[in-house]
Amino acid sequence: MAETEDSAKWYVAHTYSGYENKVKTTIEEAVANRHLEDQILEVRVPTEEVSEVKNGRKRQVQKKLFPGYVLIRMVMNDDTWYVVRNTRGVTGFVGPGSKPVPLSDYEMRSLGIKTTAPVEVDFAEGDTVSVIGGIWKDTTGVITALNPGKQTVTISVEMFGRETPVEIGFADVKKI
Repeated sequence: MAETEDSAKWYVAHTYSGYENKVKTTIEEAVANRHLEDQILEVRVPTEEVSEVKNGRKRQVQKKLFPGYVLIRMVMNDDTWYVVRNTRGVTGFVGPGSKPVPLSDYEMRSLGIKTTAPVEVDFAEGDTVSVIGGIWKDTTGVITALNPGKQTVTISVEMFGRETPVEIGFADVKKI
């Protein structure tokens, strides 16, 4: 049974609400304990940063995009199904009956998750890069963050006399 990372797909596990991060941690521990790193590749609880006003104070908080769900990139087989399905807090996979259905590339892209192989880059946080494409072409900036999942870097650009963070795709920057 020569399954590879290429046969891994994204599946959605349904969890008890509020258990998403615990389920993620438990699955990651089970993967390490059972040496399934080549079969269960990634576990995600998609979040977004939102502003929240509480007691008259505004603050940034991480809000779950899909409460009650965890995304798992895995090779579906009896072992991986068993590990996920028997994780405390998991109620099942999303799909008709008991058959898990993988998300399509289109569905993953609409979530902002690229399904193509990650691009190898020769730059890191703190490096100065030049923008070679897009609306910021010919701009230079220092990388303040890398997001391999979205295949983007955030660079600091001076605009209107102040430093402003700008997100740019890996393909549109080159190291100086």
